[in-house]
Amino acid sequence: MAKAKRIYGCTECGATFPKWAGQCADCGAWNTLVETVEPAGAGSEARGGWAGQQAQVKTLAEVSVEEMPRFPTGSVELDRVLGGGLVDGSVVLIGGDPGIGKSTILLQTLCNIAQRFPALYVTGEESQQQVAMRARRLGLPEDRLKVMTETCIEAIIATARREQPKVMVVDSIQTIFTEQLQSAPGGVAQVRESAALLVRYAKQSGTAIFLVGHVTKEGALAGPRVLEHMVDTVLYFEGESDGRLRLLRAVKNRFGAVNELGVFGMTDRGLKEVSNPSAIFLTRAQSEVPGSVVMATWEGTRPMLVEVQALVDTSHLANPRRVTLGLDQNRLAMLLAVLHRHGGIPTHDQDVFLNVVGGVKVLETASDLALMAAVMSSLRNRPLPHDLLVFGEVGLSGEVRPVPSGQERLKEAAKHGFKRAIVPRGNAPKEPPAGLQVVAVTRLEQALDALFE
Repeated sequence: MAKAKRIYGCTECGATFPKWAGQCADCGAWNTLVETVEPAGAGSEARGGWAGQQAQVKTLAEVSVEEMPRFPTGSVELDRVLGGGLVDGSVVLIGGDPGIGKSTILLQTLCNIAQRFPALYVTGEESQQQVAMRARRLGLPEDRLKVMTETCIEAIIATARREQPKVMVVDSIQTIFTEQLQSAPGGVAQVRESAALLVRYAKQSGTAIFLVGHVTKEGALAGPRVLEHMVDTVLYFEGESDGRLRLLRAVKNRFGAVNELGVFGMTDRGLKEVSNPSAIFLTRAQSEVPGSVVMATWEGTRPMLVEVQALVDTSHLANPRRVTLGLDQNRLAMLLAVLHRHGGIPTHDQDVFLNVVGGVKVLETASDLALMAAVMSSLRNRPLPHDLLVFGEVGLSGEVRPVPSGQERLKEAAKHGFKRAIVPRGNAPKEPPAGLQVVAVTRLEQALDALFE
């Protein structure tokens, strides 16, 4: 293999230089030159694309379309997030806060896959003894899974070519380095080049690779943004480290739907699947209390029932507080203005606190009507019935707009014993599910009358 030479590229304009400098000579930006590598012999002809065999050009109709072969991971919720299972040669990046369960779920998955296929667990943060202790503590089958402690990407790929695993985990990409660069592991150049070598190996060998990624204090994946573009799937772990529930969300997936959600419960035996998350999120108080309402949110390919809680209290501040957990704070301010203008309910002297029970993040507009119902219930100190479901989008002119997949949301509510639903008229079915009374509304005023009739 030809030896690679080091070059320095500008992250602003893309210009390359043989030596590092504080300022880019082309665009004038400061501190934008980062170390990278260029294989020797990659001349203008190789980069131009006319050297060697010409690429074939076809119309879309001439391209044969075959379903990507998948194999199950042994976890129904993980398979759901991945789009139905693992694809040969795919690269999956998993990020999340420390202690959220990234290494745990991957160790559980690989121990199960190793019973059927060759699997390799590469760790750069822990010793082999630590990984074995965790597997025994969780009661996992450990007789087939192979473990290696290594941080050099060249050594990792050489071992993988010798072992030929079906699935491989690299924990974590920020600890891996390549000998072609002199910068420390975790730097922009090291993460990018190491990930590029792993992606190239996955595509050539057909090995499915899981990469564990660190996150910044803002919750984004650490390292260059190009890392998320290079991989096939990006998964984020959500939830509180001291909580019981863990949510695995797909934000990018070349082989399935995005925003798919998998729900797990953290136990002393590892992560357990939650097959019916609506039942978990609907664990409510026995008696009806003001400020609580249930809505149906749509996550990926399935509906999920969650409880929205509101607390409205008199404010002694010049600017009343607007605090949300799991909801968009800017949207709350907008909906409170709509509630004042079209509902005649002022909240300019009230503190408003909103929370979605269970740590779920609901960012879709279907939460608008439920949010306003919870605020009104707390403000008037009038509890809403336990068997009431509310969803719908509210516009600035006070109209209630339909939301996608309304029929599936109503079926999920009927399955859990709900008796009444207030929904947009565009989502009202011709034949409601058995036992469910559907109240269709078109304006905010009608929805308020239906809530507190």
